[in-house]
Amino acid sequence: MKKKVLLMGKSGTGKTSMRSIIFANYIARDTRRLGATIDVEHSHVKLLGNLTLNLWDCGGQGAFMENYFTSQRENIFRNVEVLIYVFDFESRDMNLEIAYYQSCLEAILTRSSDAKIFCLIHKMDLIAEDHREMYFKEREEDLILLSKPLECKCFKTSIWDETLYKAWSSIVYMLIPNVKDVENSLNQFSDILEADEVLLFERATFLVIAHSQRSSNTDIHRFEKISNIIKQFKLSCSKIGAQFKFMEVRNSTFACFIDVFTPNTYVCIVMSNRSISTTMISININNGRKHFEELEKATNSKDQQASNAINDESSSVSSSSHQGPQQQQLVKKKKNRR
Repeated sequence: MKKKVLLMGKSGTGKTSMRSIIFANYIARDTRRLGATIDVEHSHVKLLGNLTLNLWDCGGQGAFMENYFTSQRENIFRNVEVLIYVFDFESRDMNLEIAYYQSCLEAILTRSSDAKIFCLIHKMDLIAEDHREMYFKEREEDLILLSKPLECKCFKTSIWDETLYKAWSSIVYMLIPNVKDVENSLNQFSDILEADEVLLFERATFLVIAHSQRSSNTDIHRFEKISNIIKQFKLSCSKIGAQFKFMEVRNSTFACFIDVFTPNTYVCIVMSNRSISTTMISININNGRKHFEELEKATNSKDQQASNAINDESSSVSSSSHQGPQQQQLVKKKKNRR
C-alpha cells in the first residue's frame, strides 16, 4: 500500500540531506555535495513489506513554491497521507517561510484534510545546547497555533545527531496500520523473555517502529542513538563486502542482542540479567520470529485490500494474500533453584 508523503520547505533547509541520510544510506558529511532539488523528485521507499512511502521531495525555490500552490495544486496536494514541512532555524525571512507553510495547510485542508502534519525545526545543532529547548518550545507553540484547525507535531532535528532518527521514526510509526498489534505482540515477547526492553527496527533504515519497556531508563534518546550507531556500522560492513546479521554486547550492567528478525525487521533485546546465554536468546528469537512474520504478512494482506479501493496517481504495489498469525510457544528461561 502506497502512502503519499510530501517533503516541503524553502530551498536550503536540508530536506534532501535528511532524506538521503534516512533512506539512501548517506552519512552526514557526504550530504554537502548534494545539489538543490529541481521541481519535485519522486522516490518510492519500501518499508515493512507492502508499506511503501511515495515520497515527494519538493524543491523550495520561490518559483517552484508558487507553482505548487497554483498550476500544480491539485497534483501536489491530492491524496496526501503526510506533510513534512522543514523550517531552517537560521532563516532570515521567517515571514516568507510561514506564508509558504500556511499556503500548504490551506491546500491540504481542501484536498487531503485527513493528512498528518509534521514540522521539523532543522539545523538545531547550530544553537547552543543550553538554549535549544527554549528556542524549540517557542517555535512549536507558534506553529501549533498557526496550524489550526489542523494539528501538527513538531520535532527539533539535526543531521549530526540522533534527533533526525527520532523524528522519522515517529513519522513512520504513524503510517504503520497495525502498529498496536505489533506492540502488543512485542510486549508478550518481552514478558516471556523477562527482558528489560525489546525494540523492533525497520531493516533498511533502522528506524524504530515499535518497542516494549519493562524497566525505567534515564536516557530518552537511547533508541535513536542505537539506530544511528548500528546504521553507521552496517555502512562500514558494506564497504568491505560484509553483511551485518547479529551483534552481542555485554558489560557489568546489561547484555544486549541485535539480530535479524523478520524479512523486514531487526530485533534488539536488552537484559539486565547478564547471565543469560546467547543460545537461549537465539532460541527465543527463532521461536518468536514465525509469529511476527505471520503478523507482518497479515498486515500486508489487509493493506492490499484497502489499496484496491483507492485511486492513486502512482503505479500500484503488488502484494500477496496471507493467512493470519499463529502464536508459537516460546522457550522461557529456567530460573536457578538451590
